[in-house]
Amino acid sequence: MSRLVVVSNRVPNPRATQPQAGGLSVALSGALKRRGGMWFGWDGQLSQGPVSRPRIEQADGIDYATLPLSRADYDDFYLGYSNAVIWPVFHFNLGAMDYQRSHSEGYARVNALFADALTPLLEPDDTLWVHDYHLMPLARELRERGVRQRIGFFLHIPFPDYDVLRAMPGHRQLLEDLCRFDLLGFQTENDRHAFEESASLAVGALVHEPGRLRHRNRELRTGVYPVGVDVDELADISQRTLTAPRVRRLLDGLGERDLIIGVDRLDYSKGLEQRFRAFETLLQDYAHRRGHTVLMQIASPSRSSISEYADLRQRLEGLTGHINGTYADLDWAPIHYLNKTFARGSLMGLYRAARVGLVTPLRDGMNLVAKEYVSSQDPENPGVLVLSELAGAAAELEAAVLVNPYDLDSIAAGVNTALAMPLPERRRRHAQMMDVLRANAIDVWEARFMADLTGPAESAD
Repeated sequence: MSRLVVVSNRVPNPRATQPQAGGLSVALSGALKRRGGMWFGWDGQLSQGPVSRPRIEQADGIDYATLPLSRADYDDFYLGYSNAVIWPVFHFNLGAMDYQRSHSEGYARVNALFADALTPLLEPDDTLWVHDYHLMPLARELRERGVRQRIGFFLHIPFPDYDVLRAMPGHRQLLEDLCRFDLLGFQTENDRHAFEESASLAVGALVHEPGRLRHRNRELRTGVYPVGVDVDELADISQRTLTAPRVRRLLDGLGERDLIIGVDRLDYSKGLEQRFRAFETLLQDYAHRRGHTVLMQIASPSRSSISEYADLRQRLEGLTGHINGTYADLDWAPIHYLNKTFARGSLMGLYRAARVGLVTPLRDGMNLVAKEYVSSQDPENPGVLVLSELAGAAAELEAAVLVNPYDLDSIAAGVNTALAMPLPERRRRHAQMMDVLRANAIDVWEARFMADLTGPAESAD
């Protein structure tokens, strides 16, 4: 079995005393342990200047090869082109794009730096798995340095339609770069179709059939691999942490009130402003919910040095004050807004306690919170997932209450439907979604991608 080399923008700290927070980190660590291999990328630290030689540590049979970024590279590559250009465009938010040539140059510079540092560490039979939008040029950079091993790429965020993508400076080069991978993985069929159409229209790729393309005398494949969760682990954690002191205090404070929970990174793509306004619509149009319903929104801090994110936080705090000031009573505040990060175990207990999981992104690659919420429910008395039609998870979780995240009335009506849903229907919907989650669990995602990447060889340039 060939060695697996995972490449991502951020690499988990092998010396961390706490378990990795995300299911994705757990899955990739498990794949590396089984296959033997190396995890390469940024260590999350900033240096005075560029560092080209990675630091290598070993833990649990995995080699962690990491680099710091210089302040200039962090500003241009990470905050700049990655998160002020690619992120908004790929989330269909052209108005938030802030293109600067120096940011584009920094994006290219860091991908070249990664290729320079990674190439000497590779062995002839390695298989490379590159992750996410920060590293789309990496295959080209590696090919130019003589790397001929198989290289797969998985995009965790949506891929935009061509009419949106073409507004982004440098989009043709990125499409050319993506065509240098051997296998491209996407969350949904819509994302794959959008890429194949864009590659055909912008750089002349020939689509033989869905999943097979030819570009510049080389073949590449695409596939749909929806990221999943470890269903059994989450169910076990949620059951155990339901009795944790922090969760019990919350439940004691709620009394007989219904809890609606939202958990998101503080990001404009998550539809948080629309969600808050929709909750206000619920209180306006369904007066019997007043005094009996609480929305708890946990929004973990994100990219606070980018002005759009700081502005969003202020707007959410203003909406919270407005709604609570208008509707609260002496013993009831309708919104609990927490701009902080909670441990994964506590979140699972909160999910299990909530009557409604409210997941309404304006656009999302997958949204694992939706899957975590469903996995955490008591199958005998499950809560109801209210899910945006524009989240990638909606393609799988059809038994959720699906809503348009831009339609405040639709969200409010969906929440009211979820709160009023009889137990037999809640059980039926939950069981249906659990069947889907088990079929697309996190280990299945990893196994399917790796099987396709290491399958019969196509030509590599």
